[in-house]
Amino acid sequence: MNVACPIRLGVAGALGAMGSAVATAIGAREDVRLAALFDRPGSRGDARHGLDLTNVEGALAECDVIIDFSTAAASAELASLAAAAAGGPALVIGSTGFSSEEEIAVRAAAVRVAIVKSGNFSLGINVLAGLVRQAAERLGPADWDIEIIEAHHRRKRDAPSGTALMLGEGAARGRRARLEDLALPPRQAIGAERPRGAIGFSSVRGGGIVGEHSVMFAAEDEIVTLSHSARDRRLFARGAVEAAMWIAGRAPGLYSMGDVLGFAD
Repeated sequence: MNVACPIRLGVAGALGAMGSAVATAIGAREDVRLAALFDRPGSRGDARHGLDLTNVEGALAECDVIIDFSTAAASAELASLAAAAAGGPALVIGSTGFSSEEEIAVRAAAVRVAIVKSGNFSLGINVLAGLVRQAAERLGPADWDIEIIEAHHRRKRDAPSGTALMLGEGAARGRRARLEDLALPPRQAIGAERPRGAIGFSSVRGGGIVGEHSVMFAAEDEIVTLSHSARDRRLFARGAVEAAMWIAGRAPGLYSMGDVLGFAD
């Protein structure tokens, strides 16, 4: 795909809070250009960033990269449409809560287009994920239980969050296992003993919490806690724009923020 200079970026879900934050982050830079804004079909309204809303077809034609923080279903559909469009554009996907079918659709699209997909675009969170993996390697399941606690605003629809699952994946890799084999289901039983080596999740939803994540390693006589607190969703928007600049013109494939930041294996 030929990439224009400055890089032409589009924003999916432009009427949402994250879409607006991404558009603002793009507008604050001179090395990228806001080329298209779109939301769900039939959406109307002023996105307040100097552009009228377009449709997905118009965005695919006008952009080098599209940044999408909408919904898992919309992101999977967008990935399929981008794959069908000759030459791209590349995608940066920050939506979470994907079903297995939606994950398959994104992976299939990545055969033809470059996609960065991450549960969190914060530099701090991605460093935290690496630290969690290292801690899990050294604090073994015979003595150390792992609990992941996360909190978000009342409007967040998926639980555990994509970031919590990303941290869980890091912990599971540190234990040389798959998260699906270690993750505990939501606790509702009475008298059920905690399985040794399992990874537990707790989710809080309320108010306007941007994002709080803690990973607790608990032994009988000591506790190690690694945590991250997001104060403003603009940090996710800035990370997504950095990912968009990195992915522009790159070969097809499914990439992570670890790739973008050089943390990947």
